[in-house]
Amino acid sequence: MTAALEMTGVAADLGGRPVLRDVDLRLDAGDFTALLGPNGAGKTTLMRAALGLVPLRAGKINSTSAGYVPQRHEFTWDFPASVQDAVLSGLVRRIGLFRRPTAAHWQAVWDALDQVHLADLRKRPVGELSGGQRQRVLVARALVLQPSVLLLDEPFTGLDMPAQETLTALFGDIARDRAVLMATHDLTAAAYTCDRLILLNRTVIACGPPASLRDAGLWMRTFDVGPGSHLLKALDLVEA
Repeated sequence: MTAALEMTGVAADLGGRPVLRDVDLRLDAGDFTALLGPNGAGKTTLMRAALGLVPLRAGKINSTSAGYVPQRHEFTWDFPASVQDAVLSGLVRRIGLFRRPTAAHWQAVWDALDQVHLADLRKRPVGELSGGQRQRVLVARALVLQPSVLLLDEPFTGLDMPAQETLTALFGDIARDRAVLMATHDLTAAAYTCDRLILLNRTVIACGPPASLRDAGLWMRTFDVGPGSHLLKALDLVEA
């Protein structure tokens, strides 16, 4: 089976500073995987490399197609656009700047909105949406490209618990027929909801189902914490 995303020996620099080294990973359709690591571990750089936006110093990346969901603050929500227009913007490169979208393009937009349960709000201005609804617009904007892997960069930031739970269920549904890779700081939620975890700190420290990553030493290496860290206690890896 062809991998949705595969990295082999990947190394990347930013501003002349090494950020990723010797990264090996493989994601297949049906994988709902969390990418975990401290700030500066290279999570966003890894995703941008998968999109071809960061040059590699070494290694190679194979991906049939990838869709990227940025953090909400990276999108201009006060722009006077409807929900369906915001999703259509995900197809700009495919359509071309000066061509009109076809019926097939609009159908792709409406199909993507159906997947994130926002079809009934397609004509509403994006500025009127709640935080959780805005996040779903960004997911639809990525899904409109029908990617084999969906990359989510901290999708829960600033959202309340009901919105987080709605999104988690949505991501699980999306992962049924494609790979989903989610960078998140919510370690305990990732351990309970994701099929696999990738522990990253410049390189992959460990990867596998949550039940296989119960060695506290792996988390200590990843997050550079000691054996008495509250992080280990929150994950129930040491006695509280």
